[in-house]
Amino acid sequence: MNSRPEISVIIPTANEAAALPLCLARIGGAPNEIIVVDAQSEDETASVARRFGCTLLSLPQRHRARQMNFGAAQARGRILLFLHADTLLPAGALAKIAGQSERFGAAGGGFARRYRSRSLTLALTCRLSGLRNRLLGWHLGDQAIFVRRDVFAHLGGFRDLPIFEDLDFSRRLRAVGRTITLSPPVLSSARRFAAKGPLRTTLDDLALTGRYLAGADPNELCNARGIRVEKGQPKNYEHIS
Repeated sequence: MNSRPEISVIIPTANEAAALPLCLARIGGAPNEIIVVDAQSEDETASVARRFGCTLLSLPQRHRARQMNFGAAQARGRILLFLHADTLLPAGALAKIAGQSERFGAAGGGFARRYRSRSLTLALTCRLSGLRNRLLGWHLGDQAIFVRRDVFAHLGGFRDLPIFEDLDFSRRLRAVGRTITLSPPVLSSARRFAAKGPLRTTLDDLALTGRYLAGADPNELCNARGIRVEKGQPKNYEHIS
C-alpha cells in the first residue's frame, strides 16, 4: 500500500477463523489498512487474515490490551479503529468515522451496538448502553472504539489490564476530549451469552462492572470470573506478513 491510510483497523484474535471472514468482508473504504494481531491461534485465523490481505502480526500471549497496543504501534493511519473479530461494521463505517470525527472535532468514540440475537434482555442492554453513551460518553470494546492517533499516544494506549481495558481506555479518552457515538449500529455476536443465558450473564456483567468501578483489582475480578490471566509482559513479537 503506497498511500498513507486514513484509518487503521486493528483486530486482536485468538482462534477466530469462523468469525473473522464476515468481519473482514464488512470493512470497506480506502485508503485504509487492516492489522490482525493474532495470539497463537490453533485454527485457520492466520490463513484467513492473509487471504484478505491483512497485515498479520503474532503475539505470544492472549491478552487483548497488549495485542491492540502492539497493532497500534505498527499502524500508519491518522485514526485507529479497534474492532472485535465477531463484530460487524455497518456499511460506510470508515468514511463515517473520518467525516464525523472531523466535523465534531472528536478525540474518538464508538458505535451504537446491537446483538445478533432476538433476546429481549440483550435488546434492553443495548438501550442502556446507548444511554451510557449519551450521558457519559463511554464505549465498550464490542462497540468498535476509534481514536485519533495523537490522542491514543497521549493516553499511552490501553493499560496493561486483563479485563476492562476497554472501559478504562474509554473513560480516559472522554476525560481528554469529546467522544461521539455513531450509527447505524455495529452488530455484535451474542455467543458469549450462550453458556449461562442472556439474563444471568448480563447480571454477572453488571455486578463485575460495579466492583471494577468501585476500585476492585482487575486481576481479582478475573479470578472471580474464572478468566486465566497471562502473567508478565510479552518478551517477543513477530511480524508475519
